[in-house]
Amino acid sequence: MSNASRDPFDVSAYPRKSSAYLRKSPHEHPATESHSVENDGEGNWRYALKRTRDAAAACLAVGILANILVAIPLTTELVAPAHAQVIPKSLEQGGTNAALRERRNAWTVGVAGGQLSGTYMTLADELAQVLDDGDNLRVVPIVTYGAASNLDDLLYLRQVDVVMAQSDVFEYFRTQRKTPHLEQRIHYIIRLPVSEMHVLAGADIKSIEDLRGKKVSFGPAGSASSLTGTIVFQRLGVKVEQVLLDNPTALEKLKSGELAALVRVIGKPVGFFAQIPPNSGLHLVPIPFSKIFTDHYTLGEFSSQEYPTLVPQGEKIDTIAVPAVLAVFNWPKNTVRYRRVQRFTEALFTKWDKFMEPHRHPKWRDVNLAATVPGWTRWSVAEEMLNRTQTYPRVAEFQQKDPRASVAELNRTQTYPRVAEFQQKDPRAGEFWPSLKYQDRSVMDLTQEQREALFRDFLRWRDKRAQR
Repeated sequence: MSNASRDPFDVSAYPRKSSAYLRKSPHEHPATESHSVENDGEGNWRYALKRTRDAAAACLAVGILANILVAIPLTTELVAPAHAQVIPKSLEQGGTNAALRERRNAWTVGVAGGQLSGTYMTLADELAQVLDDGDNLRVVPIVTYGAASNLDDLLYLRQVDVVMAQSDVFEYFRTQRKTPHLEQRIHYIIRLPVSEMHVLAGADIKSIEDLRGKKVSFGPAGSASSLTGTIVFQRLGVKVEQVLLDNPTALEKLKSGELAALVRVIGKPVGFFAQIPPNSGLHLVPIPFSKIFTDHYTLGEFSSQEYPTLVPQGEKIDTIAVPAVLAVFNWPKNTVRYRRVQRFTEALFTKWDKFMEPHRHPKWRDVNLAATVPGWTRWSVAEEMLNRTQTYPRVAEFQQKDPRASVAELNRTQTYPRVAEFQQKDPRAGEFWPSLKYQDRSVMDLTQEQREALFRDFLRWRDKRAQR
């Protein structure tokens, strides 16, 4: 045979021959078989060995197939649960269309955040993550034109119950838009962290004055920068050629020289500025704070740690910052919209500690629940929750000086860790917080985790003292 010299055990040498032997009977090749058996004793041995091998392969193939067929049901049972979809409980509930529609909308709160890339939209999304409780309370974040237009949405847009807006927007609606009865219609739940005014420009722009007469983008219409930026430039008396471009487009035009600067009012740090590469020729322009800004604004700053490619190493740049609020429409009591936002507000205060968790946006840790906002009125439900959930250890100290001092008055000026939350975990907490001297700001700003660690240290100290 022509194949007699090949290794009979090298299966790869006979890929096609082997398959042919499995398909064809000896009667299909009589001449070949006669030659192999009669004329070559070694060939006879090879042929017998090949027949044995092919038969074993056939049996093996049949065995494997049988095992596969037997295993299929078992495999299906084992794998199916791993691939089964987890259906939310809210989708499992049945009922008529009218009942489902009523249940879905009964406790749904729409929260207007801002532009998708902005800090306020991130905060709105985290409000939904923390407070959303299925049919009991559903929070729907809404992407909008920006913090400036959010107040307009709260006044006139359906399904918007709570918005994030800047405090100077309120003044604009009151003085420029002449919105009637604004103080009675719009209140706030809590004061949100400040947003800093970023003015990005080329190396030839050293101050705001250098932008006089030049083309500057103030962001999209309705954004925070379109309002706050305009107010700041007007108060500084610097007239520029204002354009309203989206921020990515404005950045490209700034790089090409078509713009002298772009303005964005947003809570720092933000990736839009932090991701600008080094040696771009761009930098943040300082904005000096003066008495013309004391009504609605505060002093802010940028550091090289926050924006290493825009601020020289180890330096800081002054800027203007504007406080923001979580605003709500002052619905009449016992109405559907009132009860809906009431539940939202109660959940916000009772779950506040969850916003202090490390993976949440760092701006939450800058929020002082008791902080007031000039020109604004705190919503009655928020005021009630503030009084109910926070008990301050220095109340007695103030009341000794003045019996007229009340918790409500202290809430407007101070914020301290809550005694009640610790007393629920350990009744001994009642003697802990009054023992601290809250003269150091660092003690007041402790996180929830740090408070608990400090409390544990106190218990160990107290136990050792008792033993002595």
